[in-house]
Amino acid sequence: MGHMTQLKRVLIQTTTLFFLAVLLGACGDPPSSSQSGEPSTDGFQNYRETGDLDDLRERGIVRLLAPRSNEYTALPRDGFPLQSYYEVAEQFVEAQGLAVEWIWVDDFAQLLDALESGQGDIAVTNMTRTDAREQRVAFTVPLLVVDEVLIVADENGDKSLDELGALKVTVPEGTSWDETLTGLVGEQSALSRELVPGSTSDWAMLEGVAAGTYQATVLDADVAEALVPLVPGTAIGPLLRADRDIAWAVREGSADLREALNEYLISTRVVASRDTRVKRNWANIKQSGALRVITTNNPASYFLWRGELMGFDYELVNEFAKKHKLRVRVVVRDGPESMYEALEQGYGDVIAGAVTRTPERVQNGWTFSRRYLRVSEQVIGAEGAEEFADLSALNGKTVAVNPEHSYMETLLALQERGIHVDIQPVPGATSEMIMADVADGLYDYTLVDSHLAAMETTFRTDIRIVYDLAEDKDIGWVVRPEQQELLAAMNTFIRKAYRGLHYNIYFNRYFSEPKSIAKYREERVVAGKAISPYDEMVREYASVGDYDWRLLTAQMYQESRFDPKARSYAGALGLMQMMPRTGAQFGFQDVRPPEENIEASIQFMEWLKQRFPDSLPLEERIYFTLAAYNAGHGHVHDARRLAGQLGKDPNRWFGNVEQAMLLLSQPQYSRKAQYGYVRGAEPVAYVRDIRDRYVGYLDANAGSVD
Repeated sequence: MGHMTQLKRVLIQTTTLFFLAVLLGACGDPPSSSQSGEPSTDGFQNYRETGDLDDLRERGIVRLLAPRSNEYTALPRDGFPLQSYYEVAEQFVEAQGLAVEWIWVDDFAQLLDALESGQGDIAVTNMTRTDAREQRVAFTVPLLVVDEVLIVADENGDKSLDELGALKVTVPEGTSWDETLTGLVGEQSALSRELVPGSTSDWAMLEGVAAGTYQATVLDADVAEALVPLVPGTAIGPLLRADRDIAWAVREGSADLREALNEYLISTRVVASRDTRVKRNWANIKQSGALRVITTNNPASYFLWRGELMGFDYELVNEFAKKHKLRVRVVVRDGPESMYEALEQGYGDVIAGAVTRTPERVQNGWTFSRRYLRVSEQVIGAEGAEEFADLSALNGKTVAVNPEHSYMETLLALQERGIHVDIQPVPGATSEMIMADVADGLYDYTLVDSHLAAMETTFRTDIRIVYDLAEDKDIGWVVRPEQQELLAAMNTFIRKAYRGLHYNIYFNRYFSEPKSIAKYREERVVAGKAISPYDEMVREYASVGDYDWRLLTAQMYQESRFDPKARSYAGALGLMQMMPRTGAQFGFQDVRPPEENIEASIQFMEWLKQRFPDSLPLEERIYFTLAAYNAGHGHVHDARRLAGQLGKDPNRWFGNVEQAMLLLSQPQYSRKAQYGYVRGAEPVAYVRDIRDRYVGYLDANAGSVD
């Protein structure tokens, strides 16, 4: 029988009725051309391209291959329909700055031929990794691991393979089940194999067994457990093959494309594992132990400096969280409107992103805390621009602002007062970006808050403040209207902290002290800038274990702060704090040089990863591997066993196994554990810090240097 978690079972059952209706009533159309570009429907009349990512960039297009059959409307894998795969694939292509073209094939078996011959670039479907297929194409990291089970007539459901006796098993040609049966027929003389066209659907195969047309067929266990109860006369029979990887595929030789795709898939899974949507009250937040803070990535509110999370808003809200024994988990959005949307949808608990209180926002339901910052709005011009005495100097001048920011309301009010300012909306731009455009002469002026102007003019000489509107504006944190207890707690904190010791330290650090501003600006992690001096080295070896190199770089910072001469009290050495004895086990006699240290650590990580089941979700296997790197895989296995005993999910790290790991430092639990006592707080903080730093790199689009 298939091995499914209860969560997976519930997810599939809750979506079964919808997808059954689609299966029975829809014709299996692919995404429309309006969604995904004009699909090719007449047998590969597009060009052929067998190159790697650079070649695709020259053409400006990535062609996504998928079956034209009922794959699009098929039942979900792990609770998610294939449409979500298609959307992720399109988002990956768009993230590369390329256009999407869908290529549809009539038969699943055609996918590999199309990929190899250069008629498409990525096969986006539930493709099982098999030995035969690995001789032809390169697979991505597994998206799912499934079992393959025999489907038989209802009266044979309880029989073993031996008890079934002589049996003809019918499967679609070119599928992984075809390969499984080919191997089994030689081992099981009572089995024989029959092929039908590769385009035959799962549903049709089940109906064939129910009608007696086929004696048996094969399905993946997750699909079988969802579909079989809906087809009277069929039953799930014996397990044929366990732990089959489901992945996408690219051409052999497309190493750069595969690496970029793996990075994207891993980052998507890690980020998705954090993006829970729930509207929580203050009691829920305290019970969870974490405050989800919605903010925006800029040098004032929140940014990465080397590997540390920093920013005035971040540090201040972190002080609030620490007062209540909470951790801060950051949720990044691009601007005020998208931050508020995330708050309304339950992705976070509070907005702390330098949001100005305005009458319009209050009228629209934004609930503000007490002010923690009072600013005025200032007009910024390029170097050499003259200060002016009053706002009439703006007549006929272009003033650029992001229309989401409160500056837009100010400029519209000026127009109503008869000042004919030419407002230039720049959607999605930060104040930092617009000030750079003003310095370059693209616009005459921009409008920014005084604390941002002070920070920018401290270290750059190509802009200057030419006018201060001198009208105080309040900046506060934002919550939902029903979060009155959280609001009260924040107001109490702000009242005590405002202009206090920590507040002044943070304010001076980010807005007043030229040296600290310049230091953080110089080494701030931003798009198009290297994360560490060792980025290319890490990228080279990350493919050994199909890791996103940015995750390993986040781990490197955690281990050594990028110091190749780092040495721990226990004798661990170098960038990844590798023990010499461990390095020797992998053939490295000297783990001090950066390259050897990185390569040895990644090989060790891969060895640790193999200590955990393939069936674990991708992101969870990463978390367990990181915990094992820090504490040893034996302690992680102890924690998984203890989690199960406590009624928690042994296959989930956050909120489950990590809590069991903390208990292993207590005698009543550690004395019963196979590997005994462990300082559980260390691996718990280790995994969390690396995960958060990695997501920070993703939010900043860091390391994207070509």
